[in-house]
Amino acid sequence: MIRPLTIFASVAICLSLTACSPPRPDHPVIGAKNFTEQVVLGELLAQEIEANSNLKVERRFYLAGSYICHQALVSGRIDAYVEYTGTALTAILKQPPPDQSQGRNPESVLSTVRRLYGTKYGILVAEPLGFENTFAMVIRGEDARRLHLTTLSQVGQYTPQWRLGVGYEFEQRPDGLPGLSAAYGLRFREAPRTMDLGLLYRALNAHQVDMIAANSTDGPIQAFGLVALDDDRHYFPPYQAVPLVRSEAIDHWPQIKTALDALAGKISADEMRGMNQAIDGQHRDPAEVVREFRNRKGL
Repeated sequence: MIRPLTIFASVAICLSLTACSPPRPDHPVIGAKNFTEQVVLGELLAQEIEANSNLKVERRFYLAGSYICHQALVSGRIDAYVEYTGTALTAILKQPPPDQSQGRNPESVLSTVRRLYGTKYGILVAEPLGFENTFAMVIRGEDARRLHLTTLSQVGQYTPQWRLGVGYEFEQRPDGLPGLSAAYGLRFREAPRTMDLGLLYRALNAHQVDMIAANSTDGPIQAFGLVALDDDRHYFPPYQAVPLVRSEAIDHWPQIKTALDALAGKISADEMRGMNQAIDGQHRDPAEVVREFRNRKGL
């Protein structure tokens, strides 16, 4: 005889499992973080998969940062997204940043990232898309010209009078502000002002901050006549853009791998910067910008 308590417990367990593990859709789900370039890259993956298969791809964009995207990927809530190798190495895989003498060895970092994602998570790191998006410490062009600044090693004497603006991750990341400050001897006037990435350029142009931790492929750097200071001590590791995809998803939909192979090496830093600026500066639709890019590339 099955007791009522046993029946109740069984039902509760089933409901709990159902709540924690919603049914998987029978189509690929592509994710992206919550800034313009990530939306472009997510849309690029989605369009390329759809163009080379009869699959309908679900877009799950504007996920809040690297940690959320990673958790969504390993839990199966998304099947792929684009990450950057330096971010993957330090912020997700929790490996120390490369020694500065070896910090610009993209193949070494890529190899380590591939091995750890495969063994720990069953995730394939596809071929790089062709560009890096490294952190860029950016100042106003007028300040760079007045003080004759081109490199990070030159700014230490000025930063005690400067205010710094950073995104939410940069202040605490192992490849972020603490290590950068130590490498270049940077001290600022006050604690960094933390804000959404989209607000950093507005704050810099409004003289609310004097330096920002931005991204090297951001469109506003050129559009606003700003200067990205050269990382002349090679503090930052390589940040190649690479699609990450669940091995199970590739087994289920081999067309994903075909699409990723077609995108390998297709995007230069200038092309990425141009697409970002088309959206941020000209307010164009990301899907339209991606379609035009794919047409130009014969994809």
